Amino acid sequence: MGFYVRTSLRAGPFRFTLSQGGLGVSAGIAGLRAGMSPRGNVVRMGRGVISYRTTAADRDVVMHDVVSLVPAQPSDVVQQLQKAAKRRPYWPFALAALLVAGLVTGRFGLVIVAVGLPCLIWVALRDRAARTVVVMYDVTDEAAWRFDHLVNSITGLQRAHGFWLITASGAITSTYQFKVYAGASRLLRRLNASARLAGPRILVTNVAVPTLTAGSLSVHFLPDRVLFRDGRHVADLAYQHLQVAVEQARFIEEGPVPRDGTVVDSTWRYVNVKGGPDRRFKNNARLPILLYGRLILRSHSGLNLVWDASQAQLVHAVANALHQSIAARPPVIHP
Repeated sequence: MGFYVRTSLRAGPFRFTLSQGGLGVSAGIAGLRAGMSPRGNVVRMGRGVISYRTTAADRDVVMHDVVSLVPAQPSDVVQQLQKAAKRRPYWPFALAALLVAGLVTGRFGLVIVAVGLPCLIWVALRDRAARTVVVMYDVTDEAAWRFDHLVNSITGLQRAHGFWLITASGAITSTYQFKVYAGASRLLRRLNASARLAGPRILVTNVAVPTLTAGSLSVHFLPDRVLFRDGRHVADLAYQHLQVAVEQARFIEEGPVPRDGTVVDSTWRYVNVKGGPDRRFKNNARLPILLYGRLILRSHSGLNLVWDASQAQLVHAVANALHQSIAARPPVIHP
């Protein structure tokens, strides 16, 4: 399928390779124990069955050994991501110490820097490995078709000239508010959003990860779950627990109008109670009213995300793909 992007993965100096026999890990630097490597997670999906396995390299294994597999639950991946995100990198401290040592030792400074540089590289690679979670997917059959459809529909949002996350909403409750907010019934606050193929930096995986992002918030759609990240906080949700709705939303545009937006009406920047222009205000501009597609993601656990796009059909395509994943038979989890 088109969503597979790599056959092996790198995390710092470690290489992970998936085969029918399991997950192999090797280290590219002599003396760097495999016990310092990130966990490797294997997720196999197909024919209504899903299996999760996690491997941690044994501390006595140095290079090119296939690690043993132990059962893991889906939530383990999120726990690993949260732990990796909190780890502090040590290479900046090592770099500072090396520079100070080079400066205070006079003519031997260059020698010390030259000797210490390989150590600095070792620390940087170790930091990268410690701050990485590896997930290898083996997705086949109907599950592969569904995920491929989801990847294509979310990346299709890149064609929209306008895409936003609604961050706040307030009802217009007075006549004065009605007049000065162009006759709107609600006031919305929004952030520019984007759709792309990029998972969290701390997640290394062999599949394309369609992502919706706005500000510090990002929503990553994986074959088996949806990841939500806001700063260092990471949470996940099974597709079967996701609720998706689509609406048509009328929006009064005060800024640039998207080239692909559909203008359905207009209003005045300042209106009177009958909806006409308020003559007391000079330079009372006429504002277009556009019809956008609105994608709403909710869950019983409290999730509530609202996205607007200038092309309604692109939002419908994403909703259809998500509904297919939601409606799929919940897989039987095999350890």
